[in-house]
Amino acid sequence: MSGRVLVVDDSEVIRQLIRVNLELEGFEVVTAADGAECLEVIRRVKPDVVTLDVVMPRLDGLRTAARLRATPDTSRLPIAIVSACTPADLDLGETVGVDGYLGKPFDPADLVALVRRLMRLTGQPEAFRPERTDRTDRG
Repeated sequence: MSGRVLVVDDSEVIRQLIRVNLELEGFEVVTAADGAECLEVIRRVKPDVVTLDVVMPRLDGLRTAARLRATPDTSRLPIAIVSACTPADLDLGETVGVDGYLGKPFDPADLVALVRRLMRLTGQPEAFRPERTDRTDRG
């Protein structure tokens, strides 16, 4: 399965780690350093899935997700939080309509599985219930 993934994280090391693992599985990966850059890039690259870190400069991942959900062109785009999340972050993510979560540090196989699952949601995200992984960092 292939598709385009927009990876948004303020850490260059994490962006590269995610990129390499997804590219090895055949995905096309585009990156952005924060939510503001994500909103600029998304119009140009039209990704199939977006992964967002929560804590980022300029525009954090949860506010980015809320903006994506509020925009007609991206309202149904599958979004995953890949971050060291607190329980409050997870609850807020569910409120804004995030489709999946993966806590840092993560197993690359879990990342690939999450992205593959979200790829299948394109066009039908309302039928999906977010899942929280055991690897979610609780603070």
